[in-house]
Amino acid sequence: MVQSKKQKYLFLAFCLLPTFILFLVFTVYPMVNGLYLSFFEWSGSSAVKDFIGLDNYKKLFNDSVIPKTIFNDYFFVFTKVIGIMLLALFFAVALTQLRIKEAPFYRVVFFFPNIMSIVVIGILWQFIFDPDIGIINGLLTSIGLESWTRPWLGSMEWALPSLVLPAIWAGIGLFMLLLMGGIMNVSKSLYESAEIDGASEWQQFWKITVPLIWPQIKTSIIYIVITSLNGSFVLVQVMTNGGPGNATEVMGSYLYEKAFEDFQFGYGAAIGVLILVVSLVTVLILQFILKREKVEH
Repeated sequence: MVQSKKQKYLFLAFCLLPTFILFLVFTVYPMVNGLYLSFFEWSGSSAVKDFIGLDNYKKLFNDSVIPKTIFNDYFFVFTKVIGIMLLALFFAVALTQLRIKEAPFYRVVFFFPNIMSIVVIGILWQFIFDPDIGIINGLLTSIGLESWTRPWLGSMEWALPSLVLPAIWAGIGLFMLLLMGGIMNVSKSLYESAEIDGASEWQQFWKITVPLIWPQIKTSIIYIVITSLNGSFVLVQVMTNGGPGNATEVMGSYLYEKAFEDFQFGYGAAIGVLILVVSLVTVLILQFILKREKVEH
């Protein structure tokens, strides 16, 4: 019996070891090394690293661009969570509850952006927002709203909101499928009983659907938040490069600018630590806010 347990644990350890090694190499080591580099002044190419202690962090807190990047990151977080979750939930309910014949086709259509590279998505939407040949300005002009046309990505006021549209468009499909999986696992008898009791479809949605798929909703929100705080910079780099005038700069793009354009790798590492701390604190707060008792069905 003891031998059997030992063999079981050895087998589990053998199976988990490759994943654990990959986690150490590609997650833990970069984090620790980034923290280490944040205490140095280093160009990234020189063999010499000058230890400067907490100077990079002092510079971080005195940098006037940092508050702007944090605001922009949270703007992405809130708008993406609201936009993606509302649309994903709407389409998930529609494609599962309304018995639409073309539902399989729509699933593919909505999920398609998720298999596209974020670089391709950024370039595609650059053409859409182009002030001269873009679809948006062309459509506004064709319906007599030429006064509404503007250089969307070149406007201090509209550049950041414009970036949110492709981010939402690219994220709907994945979370729609996740929510659909939860909805399809809800027993139909619950809806039938509620209908017999006189509950409207809206009441069924709030009293049955939402509570029973809450784990999927919570997972979706946290995933959107994490990917927004850590991945929005790719879209920013492709479409606006942080401009105009830092209007779309996020923490990730600012890190890239300082480390790979200004060759301040130590300061870039300090910004990376800031991203980690902000992400961790945000997720912990969300875990507390979204915590609720599990509903059995």
